[in-house]
Amino acid sequence: MRWLPALLIGAGLWQLGSGTWVLLKAELAQYLISDSWQRQLVSGEVHKPWPWADTWPVAQLQLGDEKPLVVLQGISGQALAFGPGLYETSGLPGSSTAQTTTVIAAHRDTHFRGLRSLRPNMPIQLQGRDGRWRSFRVLGAQVADSRSGTLPAFAQAGDVPDLILVTCYPFDALDAGGPLRYLVYAESAPDTATDHIVEL
Repeated sequence: MRWLPALLIGAGLWQLGSGTWVLLKAELAQYLISDSWQRQLVSGEVHKPWPWADTWPVAQLQLGDEKPLVVLQGISGQALAFGPGLYETSGLPGSSTAQTTTVIAAHRDTHFRGLRSLRPNMPIQLQGRDGRWRSFRVLGAQVADSRSGTLPAFAQAGDVPDLILVTCYPFDALDAGGPLRYLVYAESAPDTATDHIVEL
């Protein structure tokens, strides 16, 4: 029994150290991802944030006045753990698939928690691989059931938006991974592509 307090203190310190390590890894990952995006803008070549990464930066996204988010390639669980992800079948402005709607997804309780605050006509900025920032204007939002396997009627009537942001819904759900998705639609704001730099 005399060893019990020491064991409890040791277990508590172990848990505290594990939690701190997770936070440090998360901060380091964001730094490495941002650095790889900046190197990619300069060189024009893909730079993985770390050698064994299964994803890489493809864009930078700014919602309203929030801090820009680096968008990663793909929507695997590993990619979405570090930032928003670009659907593999969608395109980015300035790329060879520019005619395709850009679809970006992220978790509702981390990178896309601000999606619920977007309202019609609010600005969204997207920086492509060419380094140019393009402006979009929010059209609206809609809740869809992912089990249907199709885009909502809004986008099926021929009026397909230029940008769709996707996250899980509802925002305050206790259990993650439900079938509902919250979609924000945006259209390009004409003649707004710029080379401006957003302060981080």
